[in-house]
Amino acid sequence: MDRRRFLLLSLAASGSLTVGRGALVQAFAAPAEPGASPFGPLLEPDANGLRLPAGFSSRVIKQFGLPIGPTAETAMPFPDGAATFPTDDGGWILVSNSENPPPVDAPDVTGLGITGLGGAQAIVFAPDGTIIDAYAILTGSRSNCAGGATPWGTWLSCEEVDDPVDAARSGKVFDCDPTGERPAVDLPALGRFKHENATVDPERQHLYLSEDIDDGCFYRFTPARYPDLSEGVLEAASLADDGTVTWLEVPDPACVGGVPCRRQAAATPFAGGEGCVYDDGKVFLTTKGDDRVWLYDVVAETMDVLYDAGDFDEPVLTGVDHVIVQPRTGNIVVAEDGGDMQAVMIRRDDYALFPILQMTGPQHGQQLPSPLDPVPIYSEVSGLAFNPAGDRLYCNSQRGFGGGVTYEIQGPWLEALRRPARGAGPPTSLPVRPERGRGRRDGLPPT
Repeated sequence: MDRRRFLLLSLAASGSLTVGRGALVQAFAAPAEPGASPFGPLLEPDANGLRLPAGFSSRVIKQFGLPIGPTAETAMPFPDGAATFPTDDGGWILVSNSENPPPVDAPDVTGLGITGLGGAQAIVFAPDGTIIDAYAILTGSRSNCAGGATPWGTWLSCEEVDDPVDAARSGKVFDCDPTGERPAVDLPALGRFKHENATVDPERQHLYLSEDIDDGCFYRFTPARYPDLSEGVLEAASLADDGTVTWLEVPDPACVGGVPCRRQAAATPFAGGEGCVYDDGKVFLTTKGDDRVWLYDVVAETMDVLYDAGDFDEPVLTGVDHVIVQPRTGNIVVAEDGGDMQAVMIRRDDYALFPILQMTGPQHGQQLPSPLDPVPIYSEVSGLAFNPAGDRLYCNSQRGFGGGVTYEIQGPWLEALRRPARGAGPPTSLPVRPERGRGRRDGLPPT
């Protein structure tokens, strides 16, 4: 037990602790802090410009504008949020969003002239990791940032769009079928706002959603008939000084009346909500405006800061963004948007944090020390997702090589294992998608 935790517990036990949990966040550093990596240090960059620990290797899965594996499907631009789904033959499907067109706060400076709308794409892997198919599962949407996998085996794809003129035209959430057999479905009950992530608590039958805007909210959705998401109650979190959370109803989630969701309740503003993921009674939320990772206890309905970059003179983790939970361990992995282009793991049993990969080189936004330096790409690490077995990690350099590239990293990822598998488990296995004719499309009209 470290000194800070000992002091906190001692004060509480003695009755000397009279301030609330919100004040404790300011008075004492958050518990997550740098620690030794079970994988060892990051080595020199490999051929893909990735710094990885010993025993790990990377390969390119897709690159914007090029065919995906042996298929005729070309990779969509600016890949973002991702997840994997097991198939009944022992393989898996990787789905990932296309954050196209880029949000106004992340302009396309690549000079490639990428036009059109966004969506989401799927890649089917055989049990040995061979790519056997690829196809779109959502088209005609805008700036699809992150989202979340559901326990029933679908992908919630979230639009990161804020319309300051017409709130009803702000970001949507689409329920997508990873096999591509069913068309994507718009879910207006989940709100029209600048969506980032969505995650499901299957035990209490709630969804949690983040809003990527400076004064955005942290939302909870309760379906009227779980798992049907077409109707329900959307609420925003109000965080008290003692860390307790009260949920306030958002009466017009579709913003028919023109008032943005975040203005419909006296909720607490969060400084740019990014990643949001549920695991084992906890929701982890990242906020980029203050470089924090928050922990919400869904049972106690309390919220605290788990990590704060401001606690350190030279923080390991900055530019906090996408967040996932490692299968079978509960460990948290946070992607950096900016920072030094790392993915950083926070071990669940002691909250030690350490980098697990880093993207380097001009193709990932780092300029060469030469008068001939290219225009910076301003890339970011995005789309973190482990395969169902947990031995392969997928990640994007969102604007790598201009339009984006996706990598698969193999290695002994489960050496960070600290606890046995538990919880609701992975989604139900999905059938391998059959061959399709050229006429198959989900066919969503442009928004």
